[in-house]
Amino acid sequence: MKFIFRRDTWQEIYYALRNNKLRTILTMIGVGWGMFLYVSLLGAAKGMENGFDRLFKGFATNSIFIQGGQTSVPFKGFPKGRKIELHLEDMEMIKNKIPDVKYVSPQSSKGSFSSGGALIVKEGDRKGIYDVIGDFPVGNKVTKKDLLFGRFLNDADIKNRKNVILIGEDVYNNLFDSKKNENPVGQKVTLNGSLFTVIGVFKVNNGVGFFSDNSTFIPFTTFTKMYHTGNVVDFLIVACKPEANLNLVENKIKLLLRNKYTISEYDTTAFSVFNAGKQFKKLTKFLSGMQFLTIIVGALTILAGVIAISSILLITVKERTKEIGIRRAIGAKSTDVRNQILLESTVITLTAGLMGFLSWVIVLIFLNKIAEGRHDNFPFYNPTIAYSNVFVALAIMIILGLIIGLIPAQRAVNIKPIDALRSE
Repeated sequence: MKFIFRRDTWQEIYYALRNNKLRTILTMIGVGWGMFLYVSLLGAAKGMENGFDRLFKGFATNSIFIQGGQTSVPFKGFPKGRKIELHLEDMEMIKNKIPDVKYVSPQSSKGSFSSGGALIVKEGDRKGIYDVIGDFPVGNKVTKKDLLFGRFLNDADIKNRKNVILIGEDVYNNLFDSKKNENPVGQKVTLNGSLFTVIGVFKVNNGVGFFSDNSTFIPFTTFTKMYHTGNVVDFLIVACKPEANLNLVENKIKLLLRNKYTISEYDTTAFSVFNAGKQFKKLTKFLSGMQFLTIIVGALTILAGVIAISSILLITVKERTKEIGIRRAIGAKSTDVRNQILLESTVITLTAGLMGFLSWVIVLIFLNKIAEGRHDNFPFYNPTIAYSNVFVALAIMIILGLIIGLIPAQRAVNIKPIDALRSE
């Protein structure tokens, strides 16, 4: 190992590479591009993963959304086309009979799932048509909202059928003086002719879910009193425990509802079911597959670049035959010649790999600037890569460089001094 620290060793490497500038540069570009592609693809895959994590932040991805529909099959004396409505007691039935269910949130709406919305007036000409959702406090656990002012709905609001309203950020911007950061809590608005007290302002986490910042929430009991809907609900949101099998839970829910409402097992339109957990798992599998494919493509590109180094060194050894013969004739050991070639291979590989990595860092800074300027709904954020992955890639590159460098190194060792001195 002493030869590594000798000045003449590095001088010889420098002159060898300098005398073959174009060839060396092209080879290093090939290896550097392999490293750049590897870390770029991994970084992009991580950026997508971070983007979707941010997009679904606060959203119960293990949720199942159920809405009533119309029957498409006649069953036990009931004709097809029968309208199926869900009821509050379905919430307790599902919660009590399926252990994997964590909680159930019933909701009804004007605007989100039905045509139109509700007219909300603050004062003067400050008014607009917005979605109005009758909700329970548990609803915030399914699609978490960021609170900008005030509070969420609570059990007292439900029990006392209070005329209180929680408004989205867009509603707040339209009805209040947001530029002066006006606090709307405690102020009155008119909803369909009835006075409501604003209790808070929310911002939906990246707009994931079935409502937006253009929505408002009132107590479910107040909603039923205002619109005379009784115990009918527009849809149920079922959040499952983390270890639950969502497909199994979905089938159990369907079975319970079919039995209660006398629906055929072959009826596919009586209920509209959206299994958010199933879709989210598909997304995570896609991201995992993308990362695996990225590693394979990047590794093969790096390998191709390292093989190119071996080819270049073989040509270099052939061109330096006389030089190697002179070194052997004046007493250089075969191990010195071999180590010299291996060190050249390692230097080229490591330098090219670091250049590829540094190029990616520059691109990463640029991508971060672009991603930061995008809306929160943009599914790309913070495209990072673990340094351990970079170090492993560099280590593999060096090892491959040494292994493949053995080919030209051994060829150099096999050159007989007398034959080398005769070469032209």
